[in-house]
Amino acid sequence: MKKMKVITMLFLLITTVSFAQARKKADRDTKEWRYEIECAGIGKEGTYLIKVWSYSKRKDVAIQQCMKNAVHGVLFKGFAGRGQGCTSQKALANSPNIEEEKADFFDEFFADGGKFMKYVSDAGDGNVAASDRLKVGNEYKMGVLVVVNKDALRKDLEAAGIIRGLSSGF
Repeated sequence: MKKMKVITMLFLLITTVSFAQARKKADRDTKEWRYEIECAGIGKEGTYLIKVWSYSKRKDVAIQQCMKNAVHGVLFKGFAGRGQGCTSQKALANSPNIEEEKADFFDEFFADGGKFMKYVSDAGDGNVAASDRLKVGNEYKMGVLVVVNKDALRKDLEAAGIIRGLSSGF
């Protein structure tokens, strides 16, 4: 009985350490912003329906990072419109340096469980289609459908003085 408890505790410890290391790797990947973003269709007014492809050695971690990457992509990259009624969308941030200039704000904003979560939701049922799970070298490339509330994101970032409003002129 005592052996079983020790084995169980060791298993839990190893699992926890392994997951923590995967999270650190995913956070490094996120800091490097390794992802791809594409339009996935027409969302409700004020939102984007997009597919985000994230990379990680663990499938579950890659899926979690997709939410963060989706908001980052809408803010700083924009995306091309390819079929499905999509049109190309420019990044919300006009300045290419704003992420560095406002690093303190964005570090907190994109922290795990940070404010970015207010603007993004899973568009699917939580499952990832087999065609959206790819093994690339020694890591996974996972594609997740998400909805980003770009109007609320823009409004809150304008109010915080992070980005300029559409009516602020040139």
